[in-house]
Amino acid sequence: MRIRLLVVVMFVLGAFSAGFAQKRWTPEQANAWYAKQPWLVGANFIPSDAINQLEMFQAATFNPAINDRELGLAEAIGMNTMRVFLQDQLWEQDPEGFKKRLDTFLGIAAKHHIRPLLVLFDSCWETDPKLGPQHPPIPGVHNSGWVQSPGTKGLVDKSYEPKLKAYVTGVVGAFANDDRILGWDVWNEPDNGNDKRFDEAPHKADLVAGLLPKVFAWVRSAHPVQPLTSGVWTGDDWANASKWSAVAKIQLTESDIISFHNYGWPEDFEARIQSLQPLGRPILCTEYMARGAGSTFDGSLPVAKKYHVGAINWGLVAGKTQTYLPWDSWQKPYVLSQPTVWFHEVFRHDGTPYRQAEVDLIRRLTGRGTPSSHPGAE
Repeated sequence: MRIRLLVVVMFVLGAFSAGFAQKRWTPEQANAWYAKQPWLVGANFIPSDAINQLEMFQAATFNPAINDRELGLAEAIGMNTMRVFLQDQLWEQDPEGFKKRLDTFLGIAAKHHIRPLLVLFDSCWETDPKLGPQHPPIPGVHNSGWVQSPGTKGLVDKSYEPKLKAYVTGVVGAFANDDRILGWDVWNEPDNGNDKRFDEAPHKADLVAGLLPKVFAWVRSAHPVQPLTSGVWTGDDWANASKWSAVAKIQLTESDIISFHNYGWPEDFEARIQSLQPLGRPILCTEYMARGAGSTFDGSLPVAKKYHVGAINWGLVAGKTQTYLPWDSWQKPYVLSQPTVWFHEVFRHDGTPYRQAEVDLIRRLTGRGTPSSHPGAE
């Protein structure tokens, strides 16, 4: 009788523990975690030899050497995190191989004292991603080969959902206790319609709003020790919950730590931070720095430090994504002429800084990194 009672008690306690682990962190838990972190500064990272997430991680094109070189550049200027995009088809294609390559990447990042924020899904750019060789960059066009995850099929076909769940629980489950990972960015810009450049799913925002809570639940079912987030990126008034879109409401009420995107002037950047502070949770800006749009290291990074907000700019080393070209290159490709200033990226392909003053600023504000060995190029 006692043995049976003990078994029942253990079952109940186990169920309670599992249920607790799947809940959103309280503000106190989130802030306690954040208090243990250094000031988080980094970039959205894809190696310069990859045009998208598939090319970065597929077996035929995964390149540890270039990851090592370019993460070394980031470490040298004081960066300690990278935002790195995964893709669901990588798991479907080769689960064990993908886990090994991701483990290798995490080892390289750890060597450089960088803890990545891993992005599981992304609603930006090409809607019909395909495994295998990726097309070359379109001349003069910003980010011409980036792919969504899932693509349109994964959103509209309900029979695809078990594959998405297997991907999420498989990847997160494999690395749920890995302290080399900073956190999980559940979905990048979930309701982004991409200005109708691509053949988007009808009622995409509604489809995403139905799937996003499930994705948060799938991640939590793997019991990760790392926090979850999904960054808000549209809307004029994040301080007013009555004005949140359906997707933004899910993002802001499900995230353990709050994240946002901002490519505006410093005044706008600061206002966005202030609008999110009442939520009482740690704040990360997971996308900023578009020089031609008024978002710069000089303007935004000191503001982020003032509020102890993590800052992750778009782009590290110029390469196949061509994101040093501005967004308007989709309308007018920069083939015969180059933009007056680079849009994104910190380093040229040869590893020299685009602007020496920027990397000096990052080193100075972070108090990390090593003295520069390259002359600056303005």
